[in-house]
Amino acid sequence: MIASVSTELRPPALQLLPSGSRVNERGRLEVGGCDLVELAATYGTPAYVVAEDDLRARARAFLDGLRGLHPESDVLFASKAFPCTAVMRVLAEEGLGCDVASGGELAMALRAGFEPSRIYLHGNAKSENELELALAAGVGHVVLDSADDTDRLERLAAARGTVQDVLIRVTPGVSGDTHAAVSTGQANSKFGIGLGEAPAAIERVDGSPHLRLVGLHCHVGSQLTAVEPFRQAVAALAGLGSFEVYNLGGGLGVAYTDGTSEPPSTADYLKVLVDAAQRHLAPGVKLLIEPGRALVAGSTVTIYTVQTVKRNVSTWVAVDGGMSDNLRPMLYRARYEALIADRPAPGGGEVCQLAGKHCESGDVIVRDVRLPDPAPGDVVVTPVTGAYGHAMANNFNGVPRPPVVFVAAGEARIVVRRETYEDLMARDV
Repeated sequence: MIASVSTELRPPALQLLPSGSRVNERGRLEVGGCDLVELAATYGTPAYVVAEDDLRARARAFLDGLRGLHPESDVLFASKAFPCTAVMRVLAEEGLGCDVASGGELAMALRAGFEPSRIYLHGNAKSENELELALAAGVGHVVLDSADDTDRLERLAAARGTVQDVLIRVTPGVSGDTHAAVSTGQANSKFGIGLGEAPAAIERVDGSPHLRLVGLHCHVGSQLTAVEPFRQAVAALAGLGSFEVYNLGGGLGVAYTDGTSEPPSTADYLKVLVDAAQRHLAPGVKLLIEPGRALVAGSTVTIYTVQTVKRNVSTWVAVDGGMSDNLRPMLYRARYEALIADRPAPGGGEVCQLAGKHCESGDVIVRDVRLPDPAPGDVVVTPVTGAYGHAMANNFNGVPRPPVVFVAAGEARIVVRRETYEDLMARDV
């Protein structure tokens, strides 16, 4: 994956970088042919750096892989993972559909060029306004999450004199080995309709003159590194009858650190889903999947600049970002790796706490990471930040949100500019 680096100089953390990344002749990390130290000087830090070719390759692996195994299928980008118009535009160009869970994500999907007929509106608490926006846009499918959802959508569709295609989200009673904050398939979940209640929900929608039930949806959870829960979820859906469409959600995990248990490959994951469908579902059904993290996480790195180095009980390396650009470590202690861009030593250096700039003791991006001789001005790189970094970015401490920079073939371009202090006050009245 990493070009132009001898075997003995390839620490595992380097393997987490986007495909085509390398250590260049100056000893610096390159992503998309762009020197990360130079990118930091040009665009400032923190910044999200997206390797466009890597992103496109991941999209093709999912789409070609699934259709090669099951022609009647489609891949939908779970846009919550990286709700950025430019990212969504790339995935639309690669032929994916889109899963949105709010009016804002719907607006971005339309601007990015997704065909409305291939947009699926999700959400456990859709507002009337969001449903109206979906109907006005001609969204292909609405995924019903509750009886209230059903009643509201039926009333709005009737007022328009239209018939809306829908799926029912079923909670399959399946739990994966993941953090509770990203587990969704268990019986006690805020998402979906339980297996016991699903038959009545199906009968209710089948009886509506303004809703057409085309199939079922389920989602076990996120950052799953074992395949058995996916098999169990398909089997659970099969017990509810036969439908045209089965949306099996997303959830495939990714490796964030060199110590992470290796998740299934895209090809192995797809084979498990298709094998389960062929075993439990009727022939000829349409299969949908909704990858988010597995599509975008590995395409992106975040770059920071070291501001201070402080040694007490630990060595604290503090950078110019933190929980405002990557909230995951603080929400559920997600683990990352870190490298210094101009000396990505193979496991050398002292054990450090890579800390953020925010006024919270919990604002630590990476704990117990080895960094060689860290000093103010160093550019630090955290790989695998494409999923839920930009998505969860915030303005804690009045910090402007970072830019998104696309890189490919040695060229860089801004696709989302850095916020300004003026932006922070733009909504004041």
